[in-house]
Amino acid sequence: MPDLSKPAVTVLGLGDMGSALARALLKAGYPTTVWNRTPEKAKPLVEAGATHAPTLTGAVEASRLVIVCLLDYKSVTDVLDTARDALTGKVLVNLTNGTPGQARELATRYDVDYLDGGIMAIPPMIGAPPAFVFYSGSRSAFDTNKQVFEAFGGTNYVSTDAGFAALYDIGLLSGMYGMFVGALHALSLVTAAGVPAQEFAPLLKQYVSAMLGSVDGMAEQIDKQDYAIDVVSNIGMQSEAYVNLTLSAEELGMSAELLAPLGPLMARRVADGHGHEDIAGVVEILKKGNNK
Repeated sequence: MPDLSKPAVTVLGLGDMGSALARALLKAGYPTTVWNRTPEKAKPLVEAGATHAPTLTGAVEASRLVIVCLLDYKSVTDVLDTARDALTGKVLVNLTNGTPGQARELATRYDVDYLDGGIMAIPPMIGAPPAFVFYSGSRSAFDTNKQVFEAFGGTNYVSTDAGFAALYDIGLLSGMYGMFVGALHALSLVTAAGVPAQEFAPLLKQYVSAMLGSVDGMAEQIDKQDYAIDVVSNIGMQSEAYVNLTLSAEELGMSAELLAPLGPLMARRVADGHGHEDIAGVVEILKKGNNK
């Protein structure tokens, strides 16, 4: 049963993640109103104790704290634009994945106390210790509702700049997908040669875990813009050896397109006279964007 001494919360959007957020709130005892463009998705949550609002305006009016979790920012604005007047004076927490620029635009679109969030978890993890969420935007909105947010997992307030939660989110996801790129290429490589992926996987995990220790050193080099600090394996040597990664894939008849982009970046860095430095120096090329 909801604890009526706790603040009411509205959740807009009942996809996998939105439903997980609503369930976590219900488990923590918060009176929870839910709304979804497809009303049928609310039924399991109603059975768990939520209140279903048949209209968007009714859902927004039910709580001062409104949490929205939809497919993308266009979906968010398409929905919220129809309830602009009802949103006035509310605390709006947007937990939809997007870009920093989109978050900053949304922060000024409505007359609300705005927080943007980046969820670092998959739906089944919500409410469990490994899950955590980045928040940025209104500090007062965060401080006032921090206890509510703890129902989802760890809370990490990162900036008054509404775009920073998305920045941290995308940054961590970029690291994750980079790891996936390397892992998928490695598993493809060995299986192309007849080695079972499950046999090779423990070695891959052990090696990649050990290599993660280099992240701190890279971060120091990048902050100081000095890529000659504690160089163990310079980029000149690595660039020469990197060619063998793509050649090995070709020998096995597989594509190297997941790993291929890094090779030319390393070669450019070496050609620019930085062969004695660390591989972290390739970020200087990335910072230039298309201004080569």
